[in-house]
Amino acid sequence: MHQRVQTAPGATAPARPQMSMLERLQNNRNALGLVFMVPAGVLLLLFLTYPLGLGVWLGFTDAKIGRAGVFVGLENYEFLFGDSVTRLALFNTLFYTFIASILKFVLGLWLAILMNQRLKHTTLLRAIVLLPWIVPTALSAIAFWWIFDSQFSIVSWILVKLGLIDGYIDFLGDPWNARFSTIAANVWRGIPFVAISLLAGLQTISPSLYEAAAIDGATPWQQFRNVTLPLLTPIIAVVMTFSVLFTFTDFQLIYVLTRGGPLNSTHLMATLAFQRGISGGAIGEGAAIATAMVPFLLGAIMFSYFGLQRRAWQQGGDK
Repeated sequence: MHQRVQTAPGATAPARPQMSMLERLQNNRNALGLVFMVPAGVLLLLFLTYPLGLGVWLGFTDAKIGRAGVFVGLENYEFLFGDSVTRLALFNTLFYTFIASILKFVLGLWLAILMNQRLKHTTLLRAIVLLPWIVPTALSAIAFWWIFDSQFSIVSWILVKLGLIDGYIDFLGDPWNARFSTIAANVWRGIPFVAISLLAGLQTISPSLYEAAAIDGATPWQQFRNVTLPLLTPIIAVVMTFSVLFTFTDFQLIYVLTRGGPLNSTHLMATLAFQRGISGGAIGEGAAIATAMVPFLLGAIMFSYFGLQRRAWQQGGDK
């Protein structure tokens, strides 16, 4: 048995040993969390905040390669507002992002539902689906460059052999053909991210909900509409926000595949900013184009953020 140590009347209790700063830090979860966040904060400050701030500042200057430039206010933005190529690049970016995001969502959701079924060789199927995401973007663009080649296109060759067309299609030489060709390449590369992310969300839905719906006589479409879609909506919001951001800022695929041609028909804001700022030497103008992308990106982020704050909507409610 433990013996209780009694203190004699009038005697002072022994003082507790003082804790060192390190021990106090280890016992304080909030302070310890802040310490662990310092390395990530430093990296973000150096490689994200500083370049973003510098880009915004350069957008207000007439900086050129080899010359610092002076402050010119909104002159770069006024020029870009009246520049037909910049307006075309903005249209291309919005069109490219809208069409590609819808296709990636529809096909990615279909693949996620397919992989969530109890099928044979499901693991192999998932590995195959991931391949486009694993392959480097530049390598994917080179592959599609050969697929869409005006003389050696495998797509045109198959269509000719099937008797569907008489001659080879100029995929990358016609403006609209080039737009849809780049969208096809982006969709092929982006589907795995959407599919695997939505598959993770599908696997969190309890099978008992589907069993209860089936007992109530719900058809597969009604189960999808009333069970799957409401519970998957929060995941869809996050996944599609990232998908829109990745698509809107796409650079490598377009630059390797078309370099913005033909006739600037595939120039996105990112590729045009690179062309004006680096290839053309007008750093201030290129920075202004890149900065002009920020409001669109913030809009997509805020849409997802405020949507996820609505608890009833998150749970599939009406409000």
